Amino acid sequence: MNEIVVGTFILIFSLIFLMCIRIPISFCLGLSALFTAVYLDIPFLNLFQKMSTGITSFTFMCVPFFIIMAQIMTDGGISDRLTKFCNVLVGRMRGGTAIVNCVVSMFFGGISGSSIADVSSIGSFLIPAMIKEGYDADYSVAVTCTSSVEGVIIPPSQNMIFYIVAAGSGLSISTMFMCGYIPGVLLTAALCICAYAIAVRKKYPISEKKTWKENISIVREALLGLVTILIVAVGIVCGIFTATEAGAIAAVYALIVTVFFYRTMNFKKLIGCFMKSLKTLSTIMAIIATSSAFSYVLSYLKVPTRVANALTTVSSNPAIVMFLMVMLMIILGCFMDMGILIILLTPILYPVAMSFGFNPYHFGLVMVLALGLGLLTPPVGTSLWAGCAIANIPIEKSLKGFLPFYFTYLAVLIIIIAFPSIALFLPRVMGYSA
Repeated sequence: MNEIVVGTFILIFSLIFLMCIRIPISFCLGLSALFTAVYLDIPFLNLFQKMSTGITSFTFMCVPFFIIMAQIMTDGGISDRLTKFCNVLVGRMRGGTAIVNCVVSMFFGGISGSSIADVSSIGSFLIPAMIKEGYDADYSVAVTCTSSVEGVIIPPSQNMIFYIVAAGSGLSISTMFMCGYIPGVLLTAALCICAYAIAVRKKYPISEKKTWKENISIVREALLGLVTILIVAVGIVCGIFTATEAGAIAAVYALIVTVFFYRTMNFKKLIGCFMKSLKTLSTIMAIIATSSAFSYVLSYLKVPTRVANALTTVSSNPAIVMFLMVMLMIILGCFMDMGILIILLTPILYPVAMSFGFNPYHFGLVMVLALGLGLLTPPVGTSLWAGCAIANIPIEKSLKGFLPFYFTYLAVLIIIIAFPSIALFLPRVMGYSA
C-alpha cells in the first residue's frame, strides 16, 4: 500500500515539478512515467510498447491529414474567402462584423480544430477592423476569443482526438466528431445573439453595404472552399468516409482548389505548408506517445479507481458527481493548457464517468467544452492572451467585455450537460453506436 502511495506521489509531483521548470510537456509526461517505473520496478519495455501503440493506432492516422488540410486552406486563401462569404450572409445586421466573427469562427473551426489558430489568423485582421469601425476593444477581443472556442468542438477537433486516444477504449473518432456539430451550431447561435444584443444596446455600426455584383462574386469564389468543409462534415455524417479518409480527401481537394482554381498556392508555399504541418504533427505525436506511457502508469497505480471511490464517498448522485468533475475541469483549465489537461484527466475521470453510467461521447464533449473555458480565463488563457496582444490592450481591461460571453458559454455548457440528446442526436439518427 505504501509503495502505491509513494508511486502516485512520485508520478504527480515529478510531473508538476518538471512543468514548473518549463520542460516541454511531452518530456514531462515521459520522464514522470519513467521515474515512477524505476521506483515500482515496471519494465521499461512496457512503457515503450505503450508509447508505440499510442501513435500507431488507426484513430491517430486522421491527425496529419487534418493538419495539412488546415494549413493549405489557411495559406492558400480559402479562409479569407470564407470570411468574406460570412460577411455577405450576416454582415448587414447591427454589429454585423461581430456576428461575422462568430460565424466565420464556426467555419474556421471546421478547418483548424484549434482555438488559438482561430484567434491568431481571423483575429489578426478582424479585431483591428472592428476597432477601426468603432467597436470597443474589449468587446472585439471578447467576441473573437469566445467564438474561437467553437473550434474545439466543431470537427475536425484536435482535442476530441486527444480524448479518444486518451480514453483508449475503442471509441470511434467519427462518432465523436458527429457529436460536436449540433452543440457547435448551438454555441455559435448563442454567441451571435449575445453579440447582437450588446451591439444594439451600445449602438455599434452596421457594415458597409456591397453591391449585388460584388456579393455574387464573393459567394462564387467561396463555394469551392466550402466544399472542403462539406467533404469532412457530410462525408463523416453520412458514413461515406471515415474520419481518416475524409481528412485525406479534403486535403487533396484543398490543394487542387488552391493550385488550379484560386492560383494562390505554388511549390514554395506548398513546401512551407508541409514544414509547418510537420512541426505541429511532431509535437502532437510526442505528446500522445508519452501520454500513453503516463496513462499506463496511472492505471497501474489504480488512480482512476481511487478517484471514483473518493467521489462516491461524497455522493452517489450522478448529477452531483458530474458537477464536481466539471468544476474540477474549469478550475484546472485556468492554470493548465487544454490539450494537456485532456490527456491527463481523461484516464482518471473517464472510468469514473463510465462507472456512473454516463455516455462516453457525451462525457467527452462536456470535457472538451468545460476545459475550453480555460482558454478564455487567466492566468493561462492562451486564446485570451493572443486576442489581447492583437488588440494591444492589457488583459484586465478586456475582462469586463468578456462577462456576458462567459455567462453565455456557461449557459450552453449547462444545457448540453442537462440534455445529452443534443450531442447524441445526430450520430444516433445516422445509425452510429453512441
